[in-house]
Amino acid sequence: MEATELLKKVRQIEIKTRGLSRNIFAGEYHSAFKGRGMAFSEVREYQFGDDIRNIDWNVTARYNHPYVKIFEEERELTVMLLIDVSGSREFGSAEKLKKNIITEISAILSFSAIQNNDKIGVIFFSNTIEKFIPPKKGKSHILRIIRELIDFQPQERGTDITGAIRYLTNAIKKRCTAFVISDFMDDNPDLDMALSIANNKHDVVALKVYDDREKELPSIGMIKLKDAETGQYVWVDSSSKRIRKTYSDWWNKHVARLDALFKKCGIDYARIDTNEDYVKSLMTLFKKRALKQ
Repeated sequence: MEATELLKKVRQIEIKTRGLSRNIFAGEYHSAFKGRGMAFSEVREYQFGDDIRNIDWNVTARYNHPYVKIFEEERELTVMLLIDVSGSREFGSAEKLKKNIITEISAILSFSAIQNNDKIGVIFFSNTIEKFIPPKKGKSHILRIIRELIDFQPQERGTDITGAIRYLTNAIKKRCTAFVISDFMDDNPDLDMALSIANNKHDVVALKVYDDREKELPSIGMIKLKDAETGQYVWVDSSSKRIRKTYSDWWNKHVARLDALFKKCGIDYARIDTNEDYVKSLMTLFKKRALKQ
C-alpha cells in the first residue's frame, strides 16, 4: 500500500475509533478492567466519618492529632492484543471483511488503554508468531499499531492460537489483560490447557469475530470453495440438503465447543458478527465484567 493511501486509512481509523473510545468506552473500560489494587497517596487530617482503620499512627503521634492515609487505585495496566492474521480473516462481504472489523476493534481497545494511562502491546500471529510489538504508551505508539493493523502482510496463512497463547505466557512476565481477537478456526486439542495456564497468570478475554455467511451454506447449486489458509479448492453441491445440514451441524458444534472451552477456562468472551454493531457486543461484555468486579 502506498504511503499516502496508508496515512489516509490510518487517519480514518483513528478518527472513528478514538471517538468511539472516548465517548462510549471510557467509563465502561475503566470499570471492566481494574488496576493492580490500591496504592498509598498521601495523609490528611482525620474527618468525621473516616474509617479509623486508615489512621496513620506514626503521623498522628508526631502531630498529636489524628491523620488518615489516603489511597488511590493503582490504575496502570498492561494490555496485550493477540491478533489473528491468518488467511481466514479475509472472509466476509466486500465492505465488512473480518480483517476490517478486527482492525477497528483493536484500534478502539488501543485508544481505550491509552486514555486510561495503560500500556498496550500486540502479538500478530498466524500458524507462527508473525510480529511482537512490546507494550508502551503514547499516541505515536498507537498510530504505529494502527498502521500495522492496516498494512501488515503475514508470512504464513494458517492458524495456531495455542502457540500464540503460549508465547504470551512466556513473553509477558507481569500480569496483563490480554484480548485474543480471532475467528477461532483452530481445533488444536491443547488450546484448553494453554488458555487455562495463561488465564491463571493473566486476565484473558476472547473476542470471536465471524461472518454470518459462515454459519450455513446457501442453496445455489455447485459452488467452488477455497480454503483461505491452505489455498485448496473444492467443489460442493450446495443444493444438497444433506451437505447443507452437515455444514450447519459442524458450525453449531464449533460454537458449542468454544462456549464450553471458554467457560471451562474461566474466560470472558464475546461473539462478534461482521454484519452487526460490534459496539453493542463490546459494551455488553464490559458491563458484564464490571458487575463481576
